[in-house]
Amino acid sequence: MDVLITVFLPLALAIIMFSLGLGLTLDDFKRVFAAPKAFGIGALAQTVILPIVAYLIVILFQLPAELAVGLMILSFCPGGVTSNILTKFARGDLALSISLTGIISLVAVITVPFLVAYFAEHFMGVDAPPVNVTSLAVAMFLITAVPVVLGMLLRHFAPGLTGVIERPVEQLSVGLFVIVVVGALAANWTLFVDNLAVLGPAVVVLNIVLLAIGLGLARMFALDGRQATAIAIETGIQNATLGITVGSLIVEQVAALPPFSLPSGVYGITMYVVSLPFVFWRRSLAS
Repeated sequence: MDVLITVFLPLALAIIMFSLGLGLTLDDFKRVFAAPKAFGIGALAQTVILPIVAYLIVILFQLPAELAVGLMILSFCPGGVTSNILTKFARGDLALSISLTGIISLVAVITVPFLVAYFAEHFMGVDAPPVNVTSLAVAMFLITAVPVVLGMLLRHFAPGLTGVIERPVEQLSVGLFVIVVVGALAANWTLFVDNLAVLGPAVVVLNIVLLAIGLGLARMFALDGRQATAIAIETGIQNATLGITVGSLIVEQVAALPPFSLPSGVYGITMYVVSLPFVFWRRSLAS
């Protein structure tokens, strides 16, 4: 289990983020200025509204302190490669989805450590693990931002090679995601079973509300259907692997994945069950 946490988990996340970087170009960042309203609404939904909704879910379902921190960690995470794939399948605005995922993933390196430290103390008080904001920020930078940048550089300087490896790396990242999620559940199986009646409904309700809010905000601001689809999926689909990894990073000398990682592990499964009907619905409207 030590090898899983100290080597495999960070490596898996790095490969997933590298896969994200392979799909990014500088033009994806320039689109922020070309379509600022759509990007702004998506960023607002993901960075502000999502954590607020997660906090309300924690209070409503009265989650235990460690699981409350874990759910908040999940809410601070950006979308991932999965959100881009689902947006493409739903015939949403893929460029907007990629822009949101890429930029918010980089911003998360700065925001997540501070937010995790605050909410760990908020929910756990003196029992909260000592979160070293600097160490967490450095670790996140190395396993998220650096792989994204490397992927972008490879795409820019070696487009031919990128075309060859992009699909296999994407498939590998999906496989690693499944392994990480299953590992998080297995490591906390007793806690999962004991809290299934509360945690299961909590993450399902969170996912449904986030999809509805993302779609509702887009419609409120008169965005087109493809943009609305992208924003809804980006709001409802989170990088569960990052949530699991951050949950393990805030505990020193951990011998097993801690309870902080469990909500992300559960959400990593239920988000597909909840989101796929929405994705097929949006696809049918776009056809």
